[in-house]
Amino acid sequence: MANLLFYNNPVALNKVTHKDTKIKPRVNDFGFARNTNSVILAGVEFSEAAKEYPIVFAQAGESIVPVALLGLRNEENLFVKEDGSWDARYVPAFVRRYPFVLAETPEAPEQRMVCIDEEFAGFNEEEGEALFEGEEPTPILKQAIDFLEEYQKQYLRTETFLNRLKSLDLLISLNAKVDMASGEQFSLTGLLAIDEKKLLALDDLQALEFFHSGELGWVYCHLMSIGNLGNMINRVAAVTDAGSGDEQPEDVAAEKPKKKAKAKK
Repeated sequence: MANLLFYNNPVALNKVTHKDTKIKPRVNDFGFARNTNSVILAGVEFSEAAKEYPIVFAQAGESIVPVALLGLRNEENLFVKEDGSWDARYVPAFVRRYPFVLAETPEAPEQRMVCIDEEFAGFNEEEGEALFEGEEPTPILKQAIDFLEEYQKQYLRTETFLNRLKSLDLLISLNAKVDMASGEQFSLTGLLAIDEKKLLALDDLQALEFFHSGELGWVYCHLMSIGNLGNMINRVAAVTDAGSGDEQPEDVAAEKPKKKAKAKK
């Protein structure tokens, strides 16, 4: 199962094996994502996510995926507070779907099965709402399945968008460097962004395809969201300041893209 991040032990739900299983709903508890510094986004989320997170593109195996940056260093999520609550208005769907997830079936990769993280603290046989009533899923499980199916549908649409970006060679490298007052430095590398100059140079037919598909709005949400890197730096400073007492960011530089990103075939 790819891109599962904080799913420690995903297992397929089964009406026989899990006939007595219950689930306690999560109530603003996102501690499971504390060490996750980015999550995949569907294009339909860009308009809300862009208000709070930098949206960039990253290489995942042979694919390119859009992600919301949640931290600037490894195993850092600047949006999960000490009590496990999420410190932003919009929570990405990738996070909200937990502990449920759709996974490919080994026999038929085009088919999906509903899985749950067996290590989720609310997954038990004593407390919460049942997942099955007889052989049928209960309302809470039906709601989760509907959410997963809609997420999958939207991500398939997002893949069409990504293929368009690659075919038009619109993605370029994006690098950022952070200098802390203490002398600590760290860099963001391996990220991709849309080249606005190339976007504006598209011919009329190509531009109209972006417009009629609704993807042009996604493009500009992405471009505007890059400005949220500054807010991320402030969050880093706040976390560091809480630990040391006085450290603040000294300089943040977003380097101009230097080379084109080539999609692997």
